[in-house]
Amino acid sequence: MAEKFEMVAKTFQGLEGVLAKELIDLGAENVQEVRRGVSFYGDKKMLYMANFFCRTALRVLKPIYTFEAESADEVYEKVKAFDWDEYLDDRKTFAIDATVFSDVFRHSQFLQYRVKDAIADRFMEKIGKRPSVRLTNPDLYINIHVADRQCTISLDSSGESLHKRGYRVAQTAAPINEVLAAGMLLMAEWNGQSDFIDPMCGSGTILVEAAMIAKGIAPGLYRKNFAFQTWKDYDPEMFDEIFQDDSREKEFDYTIYGSDILRSSIEIAEKNVTNAGLASYVKLTCIPFQELKIPETDAMIMFNPPYGERIGAGDDLPTLYAEIGKKLKEDCVGKNAWIITVPNEVTSQIRLSPSFKVELKNGNIDCEFRKYEMFSGRREDYVRDGKERRSREREEKREERRDDRREENEFFNPMRRKYVDEDGKDLKETDRHAYLRRRHEEQAEREERAKRWAEKKEFDRKLDERKKRFERNNDEDGDDRRGGFRRDRDDNFEGKRDFRRGGRDDRRGERRDDRRGGFRRDRDDDNFEGKRDFRRGGRDDRRGERRDFRKGSRDEDRSPRMHKSKEERFKGTKGNFRNDRRNNDDLDD
Repeated sequence: MAEKFEMVAKTFQGLEGVLAKELIDLGAENVQEVRRGVSFYGDKKMLYMANFFCRTALRVLKPIYTFEAESADEVYEKVKAFDWDEYLDDRKTFAIDATVFSDVFRHSQFLQYRVKDAIADRFMEKIGKRPSVRLTNPDLYINIHVADRQCTISLDSSGESLHKRGYRVAQTAAPINEVLAAGMLLMAEWNGQSDFIDPMCGSGTILVEAAMIAKGIAPGLYRKNFAFQTWKDYDPEMFDEIFQDDSREKEFDYTIYGSDILRSSIEIAEKNVTNAGLASYVKLTCIPFQELKIPETDAMIMFNPPYGERIGAGDDLPTLYAEIGKKLKEDCVGKNAWIITVPNEVTSQIRLSPSFKVELKNGNIDCEFRKYEMFSGRREDYVRDGKERRSREREEKREERRDDRREENEFFNPMRRKYVDEDGKDLKETDRHAYLRRRHEEQAEREERAKRWAEKKEFDRKLDERKKRFERNNDEDGDDRRGGFRRDRDDNFEGKRDFRRGGRDDRRGERRDDRRGGFRRDRDDDNFEGKRDFRRGGRDDRRGERRDFRKGSRDEDRSPRMHKSKEERFKGTKGNFRNDRRNNDDLDD
């Protein structure tokens, strides 16, 4: 198995995530984003592939020695003590590059000299000869990176920066960097799915990078050499296999349109496009952006307008951005426009709100890469439709994942067999079955814990209720919980209703009024002897007058029949009324 080691791919600020995805797609391991770079692990083949296929990498470093130092002299001693025989000999040439972020080491060039002296002095003391220093095209590029007191010596496997693809033969005044252009395209998820438009193409860098991505052409295809090709352990057969591999290339059935207001820029773009072998996919036109006819077909728009920093339109720059916004709103409905520009008052004249933006560096200029989604109608409706569309897409992806899991389970079901010995004891299960069983047991254990916890909470709740009910029933100072009157604790209590006793004799032994009809105390007769008044139901009305239990009316409101005597009212009835009268004297009015 090939030896694996750590590597670091450098890139521009803001493109770390894009580069990390590229390396993962290539098969790199332990990929981690760092400041302006990505660290990863791989073998020698991965080193070659990272240089050849990564569009957003500036260079790929291989760390070989890490130490701490407090001064340049200490760096000299530790570099001199390192065994350089594995990488250098007296017939080879080398160059030193230093990157310093430290308060201890303030002069990167002086640090370069000390590292160079340490390597040369080691060879002179050992064999009396030393390798030579060559600033251009050396055999070995050595990089020293200092962060505070941490020093890392690395071998640069790329040599010249990887943004120098090899297809550019001419350029305009301020061309965009190839790595930055490729990073913008990958960030915009361009993969050749539609037409492409760059209305301010300049030297054609964005056009060429877009065509290379659409065709699947490796960015290292046009380079003459890489620094790792001069290393002692270089494997030419392995690199030739990578170089000849065209499995990533694909067909492109759309058109890439480029235009510019300057004829000289169009001529330079034509040379670069032709040198890259992509003239059949790129159509160039010299025309101002305001007069450009945008095709009605689906297309992605991306361009790099002037900022007024290195080149620009002078006093007309605000007008230019206002016309850009007007053109996009009128002629680009239904398309996405990506613009890299400087965030200031001038560029705000575009009068559009970006749906996405990220900070990038174009040279030494702080820029923003913005996405403008052009739509018709109100923005609120467009945003709502976009949310609904993304929700549907997420649901479709979840359904696909469920289908994949279902198919996986159906595939592994026949594998869930147990192998037994002669005694019938289990010996082994398939790895898949063991994993599924363990996961099922863990899930069952979680469910059992949740069930026990729910039962405990329910028991505690019922126990609390019982305690509270018990305290209420035994609280002599509290009100009766069944509602109604209660006996005051005042000694002057005079017969108020005691609900705890259900309306029976009060605590002074006095009788309550019976509310159901029957025995009652006559309020007007102190000689009441407890006889029952059936007609009146045991009640007086609110004015103290007698009520008829059948009608509920007062005496004066009774019907004429009710004013007749009992003999008249009961005349002709069966039974011995007189005997009843003698036995019930109190029935007389």
